[in-house]
Amino acid sequence: MIDCALLAWLLAQIIKVVLEGIMNRRLDLKRFVASGGMPSSHSAFVMACTTALGKLYGTSGPLFALSAVFSVVVMYDAFNVRRSAGDTAKVVNQLLAHVEKLTAEDFADDLKIIMGHTPLQVLMGAVLGVGVGLLA
Repeated sequence: MIDCALLAWLLAQIIKVVLEGIMNRRLDLKRFVASGGMPSSHSAFVMACTTALGKLYGTSGPLFALSAVFSVVVMYDAFNVRRSAGDTAKVVNQLLAHVEKLTAEDFADDLKIIMGHTPLQVLMGAVLGVGVGLLA
């Protein structure tokens, strides 16, 4: 099952790099390890594992239930909690840009803005994960 999860994660990350290349006409290999973007590799990872587990052992046991609940928590976090943290980072970065007394040297880096996913990104990651889990 871990191989299904890792394959789904890998495919999601490759898709992110390809989509970034198409949309921005440049190859950004940092996207391969970055969080956020389409599709959600978090969702693909957990849903591939959950789907493979359900396929191998059935969906009525406690192991599948635990995996399904874990997947829901991960996907909720991906588009809600982490997204909110990214939105907060964006506002803080804007505030810091307008504080005249502070200089760029006062801060090492801007806060990371793209931390979470939109619901569509989470859904597409889940669909990818289910597909990989069913094919495994």
